[in-house]
Amino acid sequence: MTEFSKGAAHVDGQLVPIAEAKISLLDWGFLHSDATYDVAGVLKGKFFRLDDHIERFFASMAKLHMSIPHSRSDLRAVLIDCVRATGLRDAYVEMICTRGQPQPGSRDPRTCTNQFFAFAIPFIWIATFEKQKEGLHLIISSWQRIPPESVDPTVKNYHWLDMVMGLFEAYDRGGETVVVVDAYGNLVEGLGFNVFAVNGSTLTTPGRGVLEGMTRRTTIELAPECGYEVLLRNLPADEALAADEVFITTTAGGLIPITKIDGQAIGTGAPGPVTRKLKNRYWEVHEDPRYTSKIDYK
Repeated sequence: MTEFSKGAAHVDGQLVPIAEAKISLLDWGFLHSDATYDVAGVLKGKFFRLDDHIERFFASMAKLHMSIPHSRSDLRAVLIDCVRATGLRDAYVEMICTRGQPQPGSRDPRTCTNQFFAFAIPFIWIATFEKQKEGLHLIISSWQRIPPESVDPTVKNYHWLDMVMGLFEAYDRGGETVVVVDAYGNLVEGLGFNVFAVNGSTLTTPGRGVLEGMTRRTTIELAPECGYEVLLRNLPADEALAADEVFITTTAGGLIPITKIDGQAIGTGAPGPVTRKLKNRYWEVHEDPRYTSKIDYK
């Protein structure tokens, strides 16, 4: 086992074992969750949609008045180096930009020097392989997601406390995962995933107040070729409960069926044909060079 086998991190321009990666206690990313990040997956030695993740990361930084001293190609190289150092063929790869810390005695964010970090660790799955096949029990939380008027949800961020509290609620109610709602009771998103409801050949997914996830994007792109229409609009709770099928989308598992919501079976109570078809197609494009970037481990 090498020193990097549990993970590698890029900190202060140096590659270090993940256990040695550190951030200043005074960094606003730590103190105030003043940060943005993105996560790309590596499976079977190939990144999936790496350039799209990098582009979203740069867009998020721009919206937060942040920047890093790396070009897109530089960042790509750093992420590949992190994976290569670990030797992992299946990896969870994160890039982070924090606000940094202001000058002593100041709270002016303009005086902060933004900080960049990256790391690669063994791949993280949102559910066991058994549950990915059988389906999850989703709880619709009473907790509301931070409204988009307050925090732009298209900027990937660490403001997860509403969803974490919702997850505790879900566990207390016998569920396995959670989706939070907006002020009107519409489903929004969960911890690292988007949600879709299926009725006939139509898919509905929330079009506002959510992170526009990469797996969500891929699903929206693949749906028409599979014969399905996609609607981006509000998704009321009662509509989800009455749907033929419900599934979630995430880098950490692809398309995962939801077979029960709030204790009620969805459709037949088993993964449906639309979910299965889209799930299979999603994993097929992981072999498509238009979507993937093979890592040279030499």
